[in-house]
Amino acid sequence: MINKAMIELPAQFKNRPPVNPDDKNFIDDKNNWRGAQGLAADIKYYGKILKSRAFDVLGRLYPKIDGKTVIAWLWARTVTCSNPACQRHMPLVHSFKLSTKQKIFVEPIVDGDKIRFEIRQGENVPEGTVNRNGARCLFCGTNVPLAHVRNEGKAGQLSAQMMAVVAEGLNGRIYLAPDEEHEKIAAVAKPEDFPEGELPDKALGFRVQEYGINEWHQLFTNRQLTALTTFSDLISEVKQQVQVDGGEKIYADALAVYLAFWIDKMTDRHSIICSWQDSASKMRNTFARQAIPLVWNFAETNPFSNSTSCFNNMLSDVVEDVQKMPAKKIGEAFRHSALEKFSLPPVMVSSDPPYYDNIGYANLSEFFYVWLRRPLKAIYPKLFGRLTFAKDNELIAEPARFENDKTAAKNFFEDGMFLALKNIFEVARADFPVTIYYAFKQQETEIGGTASTGWETMLTALIRAGFQITATWPMRTEMKSRMRSHDSNALASSIILVCRKRPLENNLCDKNEFLRELKAELRTALDKMQQANIAPVDMAQAAIGPGISVYSRHERITDMNDNAVSVRDALKIINAELDEYFNGQSRRLDSASQFCVDLFTQNAFNEIFFGEADVLARAKNISVGGLEDSGAVISSRGRVRLTDRDEIPALNDNRQLNKDWIETLAESNCVWLWVQSLVKIFDKAGIDGCGEFLTHFDGDTESLKNLAYRLYNICEKKNWAREGIGYNELVVEWQDILSKRAEFMQSKSSEPAQGKLF
Repeated sequence: MINKAMIELPAQFKNRPPVNPDDKNFIDDKNNWRGAQGLAADIKYYGKILKSRAFDVLGRLYPKIDGKTVIAWLWARTVTCSNPACQRHMPLVHSFKLSTKQKIFVEPIVDGDKIRFEIRQGENVPEGTVNRNGARCLFCGTNVPLAHVRNEGKAGQLSAQMMAVVAEGLNGRIYLAPDEEHEKIAAVAKPEDFPEGELPDKALGFRVQEYGINEWHQLFTNRQLTALTTFSDLISEVKQQVQVDGGEKIYADALAVYLAFWIDKMTDRHSIICSWQDSASKMRNTFARQAIPLVWNFAETNPFSNSTSCFNNMLSDVVEDVQKMPAKKIGEAFRHSALEKFSLPPVMVSSDPPYYDNIGYANLSEFFYVWLRRPLKAIYPKLFGRLTFAKDNELIAEPARFENDKTAAKNFFEDGMFLALKNIFEVARADFPVTIYYAFKQQETEIGGTASTGWETMLTALIRAGFQITATWPMRTEMKSRMRSHDSNALASSIILVCRKRPLENNLCDKNEFLRELKAELRTALDKMQQANIAPVDMAQAAIGPGISVYSRHERITDMNDNAVSVRDALKIINAELDEYFNGQSRRLDSASQFCVDLFTQNAFNEIFFGEADVLARAKNISVGGLEDSGAVISSRGRVRLTDRDEIPALNDNRQLNKDWIETLAESNCVWLWVQSLVKIFDKAGIDGCGEFLTHFDGDTESLKNLAYRLYNICEKKNWAREGIGYNELVVEWQDILSKRAEFMQSKSSEPAQGKLF
């Protein structure tokens, strides 16, 4: 359906004026409406009509508070305390913060048998009452196991209590204590006609079933269900209005598609999986990640506000997207299983295939399917004929579909991917490459190297099908605001595998020849990747391309015993070469930095005995005392450790660059300390601070970036995700930092001789 909305419909109605009475008589300077502009104008107009009619029906459910429009109501789940002597309804709150910037939070106050919430401002934020280890009762202090919470959920005993209200103020968000009348209004009856269907028993990304949420409608409050069903039902009224205004039925149906997508976007912002982002003071949507986890304190937004996740914002997104569509040549989008042969002439192929066992798209898509089906099943009966989304033939290595047999799941994926790629091979044009988008992170470590079942199976299928990988293009596909854990580093890019049909003569090769070709080509490719500022988190994935390109140009590679070198073996070799590449860069550092990198690799920022540090230092022809004088280490009571970044005085209390520290760095010229200072400054003062700081560095700035790559690589190997984030962010923004540095240096050169140092 998305492809039809992008490929077929805009082209079908290209260059046509809108039918709505406000716009149909408007013409531009060339007396026409270009591309999909007319279509976009009608989506905007009739979307506003739908909103107006919806408010007539639903407005009473979204009251103002103290004369101010509500943005969101923030709720805390509650459960009965497991202590038999207590048995009160205890709130389950992950965080009481409301606004990090304004330092506003909720304070829970025990008031007899109830908890009331008050809004506070300051630093003394109460600790949350629930985490992955269990919950804590605010009434009696009992530690309640999550098993009890899950059992209560399965018994239908999880409830919710309003914790705060976010409203539109004159100068931004304002936070108000919960309102009893608003809580009563929210307690509406469930609508009679809502999309029904059961959630999968076990599926990737689903973690709500163990709390008693087993059907799709349970992911919404009754007020949300009432609103979403009303929005959907009003689409048929709007279609009639389009025809009254002179539009053909086929055009009214097309507009219904985009209005249905608009409402589908609303479902992503109107569920009990949504939460409030205290750092940005806005809503976090349902699919902040490709999963449906339980959210302890959730946010219910007001679609009729003028702020985050409202009707107008979602409508604007759809309108802007349609305006940008090329709407030129009419194409056709049709559904066809990749496991079946195509009846097509030679075509150019570009595909984003399933990512092994990473994301269960079919199950997750049902969240949207059940709402799209409601207004569109009469228009596209073949696409929406099923009550639920088709999942049986999804190409995914999900053990739950094979009685938890991982081997069977792996074989299913690899055999199916081979068959799909073989079918693609037969119809792919020889004069255009096939491009495969892949963003699956390597995460398996074995004795002898690192590999990944996801990458192994994909690459094996590609090579078996007759393709060779000729290039890779890392492409930034993820938003900077995407949700991530502090204990993980998410890929920032998709790796585009560029494939061509392997020449028939490239059949056999021995392992030694493969290693020679790999060493000759991989390092050149890695140099280019670093120069292009590929994010360190993406480097291991990007390195697969030029490495596996050497491997895949041969149908079979054998060792001295005539045993085949598998894709998994090749991945281990490629990752070992990547490690050696970064190790080689470390060896070109100054002695103090080499010492710091070695100590960091062995022990992070933890202490070691002085004797051990002294031996390591002497091997670099330096001393612990000299390292301490430079600020690189701290030595005390027979122990030595690397100076923590919090202890590096790169900035003064007012976040200005510390002149004394810069003079110390200039004397030691320790690249390690420059990088650690940059990470700290980036966190506190951003790109501008780093750019100004680098004006005082006289060496090769590439050495700083290369060390950041190396340190991230170490963090990745050691699973130090939190530590690795700083190095990754530094490299990602490196070009902007250098540009800012150039601006500061230009400004300095134009100042009089007696100008300021900073």
